[in-house]
Amino acid sequence: MRQFTSLDAQFIAAEDGRVHGHVTGLAIYDAAGGLTAEDVRGVIASRIHLVAPFRRRMIEVPFGLDLPYWADDPEFDIDRHIHAHRVPVPGDDRALAAVVSTILETPLDLSHPPWAIHVISGLSGGRVAIATSIHHAASDGIGMAELFAILHDPTPQQREFELVAAEPERQPSRAEMLVRGVAGLPRQPLRFLGSLPRALPHLDQVVTLRPVPGVPAVAALARRWLPGEQGDGGMLDEPGTLAPRTVTTGKISGERTVAFSSTPLAEIKAIKNHFGVTVNDVVMAIVAGGLRTWLERHDDLPDAPLAAMVPISVQMPELREAFGNRIAMMIPPVFTNIADPGERLAATSAAMRSAKERHQAVPATLLQDANHFIPPILLARAARAMTIVATSPWRGAAANLLISNIPGAREPQYLAGAKLLAHYPLSAIFHGLGLNVTIVSYCDQVDWGIAGDPQQIGDAAELLSDVVAAQAELVELISAAV
Repeated sequence: MRQFTSLDAQFIAAEDGRVHGHVTGLAIYDAAGGLTAEDVRGVIASRIHLVAPFRRRMIEVPFGLDLPYWADDPEFDIDRHIHAHRVPVPGDDRALAAVVSTILETPLDLSHPPWAIHVISGLSGGRVAIATSIHHAASDGIGMAELFAILHDPTPQQREFELVAAEPERQPSRAEMLVRGVAGLPRQPLRFLGSLPRALPHLDQVVTLRPVPGVPAVAALARRWLPGEQGDGGMLDEPGTLAPRTVTTGKISGERTVAFSSTPLAEIKAIKNHFGVTVNDVVMAIVAGGLRTWLERHDDLPDAPLAAMVPISVQMPELREAFGNRIAMMIPPVFTNIADPGERLAATSAAMRSAKERHQAVPATLLQDANHFIPPILLARAARAMTIVATSPWRGAAANLLISNIPGAREPQYLAGAKLLAHYPLSAIFHGLGLNVTIVSYCDQVDWGIAGDPQQIGDAAELLSDVVAAQAELVELISAAV
């Protein structure tokens, strides 16, 4: 068995019937040769020994005395996790988005391994879509990318893997888990004391704690009295003031709206080269441009820049197969307040460069250390309390949205012989963060995925069209300069 980290457990504690902790990858395949749920089942069955999260379920410690554990599911049934759907005519992307929105709205069953694969047929052009959902407690974005690589092949010919027969773990009884929980109680204050000097100077850089009254003052005092505190990377930016309130900073509903599209990677690289910035700078500026247009249309554009919560992997090579969450966070500004796209990109680049220069300023374990301040038995209550603070209209927001940039395969990928055409990431949203924009690079394209609360943002397709237009706007700047 492997125990949850406090960060893993936070994604469980956040669920309340409106927040759903799973992330979804929507892959589109050229299935002219056929791709069925049975084909997908065969691939997974032959490789499931390589994918630990697909075999393990959560085992809770009685009374919440300690963090939960991952253990082999003695009742594992692969058919419980694979589902077949068919989109209605005309089988276009809007029809597909409606099916996928329902998938994002449906919580995963935590009494079994928390994943599901939905094989969606009936798409136009002989395409088949596969939506793979896995709980964020089991895997972060980089872990999802690794899982994706395990299930795919670099050629239409499927790789053969030696099946490894493993002895199933003995399932502990409730009484044994209670003993574990009681035995773990003395470790909790030790975790807290060990985390205190690392986390205290940077509490104002933890998204869930930023809006809490008094936290900035406590962090500032700790920085004064604990000078020279050095970490190994982690929270890469030092946010100043809180972000302005927008429609996305309130409580979310249980509904979801999604949209997805691909844009040429060559365009983003051309913008990067022309302006002497990074790919990530360009992506952030594109999102800012799209959001500015969208917010202006909806009469919700603040005078100040927004703030984004940007996950950064701190994955270690020796832990590649452990999955789970090893992420840090930065909170860079999103310059929706700058009208000129060139000036917006320059400001974005400067802000991101400043963030990277502080890469070593705080510990990579900051998010986990901060969660050690909360006893496991109080995690769910603390999550509810943080929701009240994060969505309060009387204070600034910690951030307005989540933005993730995940590297993908540079060469074509295949599943059961079917060629992957695109892979759209559709991640989780939370109270106070009702919008998520994630991209994955694949071959010569960038695959954009937007997920949000329709009661906050309406149809995600409208915002996505503004984001695509913002990329085109930067491309036009290059053409005008030639």
